[in-house]
Amino acid sequence: MKRHSGVLMHISSLNGPYGIGTLGKAARDFCEFLKSAGFSAWQMLPINPRGLGFSPYNSISSFAGEPLFIDPEALFEAGLITKDELQAAEIPNTERVDFKIVIPEKTRLLRLAYSRFKDFSGLHEFCDREGAWLSDYASFMSIRDELGGIAWQHFPHELRNKSGLSEWREAHRDDENYYKFEQFMFFRQWESLRSFAKSNGISLIGDVPIYVALDSCDVWSAPEIFNLNDELSPFDVSGCPPDAFSADGQLWGNPTYRWDRLSESGFSWWIARLSHCAKLFDTVRLDHFRAFEAYWSVPYGAQTAVCGHWEKGPGKPFFDTVKKALPDLSMIAEDLGFLTDEVFRLRDDCGLPGMRVLQFAFDSDENNLYLPHKYTENSVVYTGTHDNDTLRGFIESAPVYRLDFARRYLNPSDGELMSDAFLRAAWSSCANLAIAPMQDLLGLPTSARMNTPSTVNDKNWRWRMREDAIKPDISEKFMQLNRTHFRI
Repeated sequence: MKRHSGVLMHISSLNGPYGIGTLGKAARDFCEFLKSAGFSAWQMLPINPRGLGFSPYNSISSFAGEPLFIDPEALFEAGLITKDELQAAEIPNTERVDFKIVIPEKTRLLRLAYSRFKDFSGLHEFCDREGAWLSDYASFMSIRDELGGIAWQHFPHELRNKSGLSEWREAHRDDENYYKFEQFMFFRQWESLRSFAKSNGISLIGDVPIYVALDSCDVWSAPEIFNLNDELSPFDVSGCPPDAFSADGQLWGNPTYRWDRLSESGFSWWIARLSHCAKLFDTVRLDHFRAFEAYWSVPYGAQTAVCGHWEKGPGKPFFDTVKKALPDLSMIAEDLGFLTDEVFRLRDDCGLPGMRVLQFAFDSDENNLYLPHKYTENSVVYTGTHDNDTLRGFIESAPVYRLDFARRYLNPSDGELMSDAFLRAAWSSCANLAIAPMQDLLGLPTSARMNTPSTVNDKNWRWRMREDAIKPDISEKFMQLNRTHFRI
């Protein structure tokens, strides 16, 4: 199998004049940069609508696209907004997304565009094609709007259990059509970007969180596949056990699945979800892969994850079903966290490449599986992920013993930056795919970190690349790296 390389960069982090990255010119420019630097893959975070804390991993829908990523310039070109309206929507290109400004401004533009929209035949065709999820999503969003954004568990009874949904849809047809229009525009622009990426030899890697948010259209529309009681509250929620990093573990709070019911249906909900992803991406990364073998279940209402316990996941029968239904789907297993022989066996039995994160390698343990000489070809090496500090930040803050070990292992040449030595180690490894976050390629400090796990603050998910960040020497540098290590 040919070795290749890619860059981890979320759509929101692209530069541009509208406060947040979009699917327009900046995304196409980024594809051209990747090509010019010898990369062949672009990995991004989930492209679904933001959730609590603006996190794409806590989305209100596993199927919908983030409307903030819709390109205003494409709306202008389609005659849906005027030049003056386009220019009035410009927001200073700061290094962080200011959601409090971006959300109302982008919503105002999209509402204006919808008021002038005439391509109803195209919209109806889209609705027919995506109706399995789109109808419920549009209803869910319109109900939330009407009720001031409250969680669906507080909807009126007839809307919470959907017995009054037909009457609602009849009375709120235009409200729901707006949300269908948003999704129509998002996926039309997505298809254009994917076509452009393909024409430049760039494959797209998506991210599939294993869990969904409790306050999501997914749980509201299909409560029977989650561990909920008669009042539609969870019996238990997701998390991970205590470890060396957290004495209390991590309490994520997502409802867990009724894998028995999912199995009885041939895992139809998951097949639909992954089939949808297969239309959008060339490869998908399965977040928290270990939960498919066994997951940490915490009683609902617990204050920490300490009182949780392990429950068996669906295991290989799930992946056998997925493989049969979607034989061409390419997947990466995010096999990080508390791992066991059973998790590794499931990954290997399914033939999935696992992840190796270079920042985890240097703890002075010669058996550390993240050391490059421990890799296998069927793996993906990352200098770091969206949950790690930037490479520069890691190097500047790591304990002395780790850095000493890293220097001995990486053996940087005279004048070589440690961050470049990390990249060289990843690229020279036997892993078939090497990926670095864009922040690491640019040598950015901790302030450019994308997320700090188990925190909700005004820094997470907000980093944006400066407009002048990509200079010709950057492309030349990484083209040389890719050529030297035969990743082109």
